[in-house]
Amino acid sequence: MAADLTGADTTAPSAPQPPAAAGPLLTTVPPHRFRFGLIYGGLALILGAAIAGLVIFAGRSIHPAPAWSSWKPSGGGLGAAQEIADHVGKTYRLPNGDQLVDVITKAPSVSPPSSATIPVHYIAVRGPKGGQDQIYPVSSTNSVMYSLCGLGTSCAIATGTPSVERGRLVRREILELALYTFKYAGGIQNVIAFMPPQLGKQAKYVVYLRRSDLNPELKQPLLQTLGAKVPLPKAIPAREVRTIDTTTGPRLYSFGVAQAPQGDLVFVLAPVTA
Repeated sequence: MAADLTGADTTAPSAPQPPAAAGPLLTTVPPHRFRFGLIYGGLALILGAAIAGLVIFAGRSIHPAPAWSSWKPSGGGLGAAQEIADHVGKTYRLPNGDQLVDVITKAPSVSPPSSATIPVHYIAVRGPKGGQDQIYPVSSTNSVMYSLCGLGTSCAIATGTPSVERGRLVRREILELALYTFKYAGGIQNVIAFMPPQLGKQAKYVVYLRRSDLNPELKQPLLQTLGAKVPLPKAIPAREVRTIDTTTGPRLYSFGVAQAPQGDLVFVLAPVTA
């Protein structure tokens, strides 16, 4: 027993245990990285939009939109209207070379033989039978009157015989006058154009055009509406015939003058067939 108590311990020491496998490392995301990512992304979008805008602007500078017309007046208001009348009027000719009509420009008014010029304050367009009349205020700031006056007696065209073709050419001239006026005479919303009368008679018809009537034509170059060269009465291209008849035909009126109860003059228009 003593030997057992004092003898050496013969039990082999246990082998050292390998260290336990380390757990997965935790990665810590900096708290502001996501916010910075959003900011950088936004800046990248802004930069891309700026570059795209610069490219578009440069392209337009290199290839600018076509001008609406090759000529335009230098003035404004009635001054511009008179420039337009002079410019357009001299381009319309009869087969013999004479100018088709003179074009006289004035503010909306009437000139009775026995009194001074009286301003017109309203235009009343008669509606269809049983329909409602349309009344539009007019003044020297928003309206222009053109009188297309022949160079003969009583303002009629002195040479040649009146015809449908000649009447259409006059309406082409009115359409061109109105387009130039709405495009370049700022603030003008109404054009009233008197057709030349028959020889020895008073004017009976007007073409009345509002700016809104010609919105499609004002948004495209003039050459897409009317050709560069003014045709003779019997040589108007079919495309122009359709344009002239569509824009001015429904807006051809006989006219008269009435007085409102408060004393203002009213220009009264009744539709006729072109």
